[in-house]
Amino acid sequence: MKRLSVILITRDEAHNIEGCLRSVAFADEVVVVDSGSSDGTAALAQACGARVVTTADWPGFGPQKNRALDHATGDWVLSIDADERVTPELQASILEAMEQGTFDAYKLNRRSSFCGQYMDHSGWSPDWVVRLVRRGTARFSPSLVHESLQPAGPVGRLQGRLLHESMTDFESVIDKLDRYSTAGAQALMARGVKGSMGKSLGHGLWAFLRTYVVRLGFLDGRLGLALAISNAEGTYYRYLKLWLMQRSAGNSAGHR
Repeated sequence: MKRLSVILITRDEAHNIEGCLRSVAFADEVVVVDSGSSDGTAALAQACGARVVTTADWPGFGPQKNRALDHATGDWVLSIDADERVTPELQASILEAMEQGTFDAYKLNRRSSFCGQYMDHSGWSPDWVVRLVRRGTARFSPSLVHESLQPAGPVGRLQGRLLHESMTDFESVIDKLDRYSTAGAQALMARGVKGSMGKSLGHGLWAFLRTYVVRLGFLDGRLGLALAISNAEGTYYRYLKLWLMQRSAGNSAGHR
């Protein structure tokens, strides 16, 4: 039998961690890399049988997930987030794929919720993400945010859904919007992208139109509209923060 390692990174996920780990109880090993939780996440994970590794720094999502990947010992590795749940159908598909080994990597169809409603359009569905890989055949991109597993060869698809309990209330929407727009601005700055007020407005407007019109967000009802506005705000703030970071850096350089 092939051994499965489940990996995830956490920080202050006490409200999510137990449900997540219960859904992957079929795994041979669960590795949790925690970056300084203060709400008991690490203790809860250990109580659920996970091996917890703590880190003092935060290098970004991609590098942190590669740390978790390095701690896995199974033949196969399944990467999930604390707010995700593996359904029984997906579990069966994972175990079958591991034994058959037709591909070295597999995509899972993730179904995400926004403020309590699963979104069937808006660019959120279908949402195929590479999450199951044969250990040693893939690494995460070094991105500070919006990281992804990057396999070298062909990728298969699994049956079943990965449920993503994303942003369960509007407070979590605002919190994630702020954190991700900051990380996104930092990533753009590292790549040398120039920011401006015009870019902030233009990219924000396009994010709204892409979500609500191009990706049929209007079919998701009122929350589809709310999601489109949130995407627009997040994109606007990302480019606005980039512009302000560069403006601040320029002012600091000018005073030297």
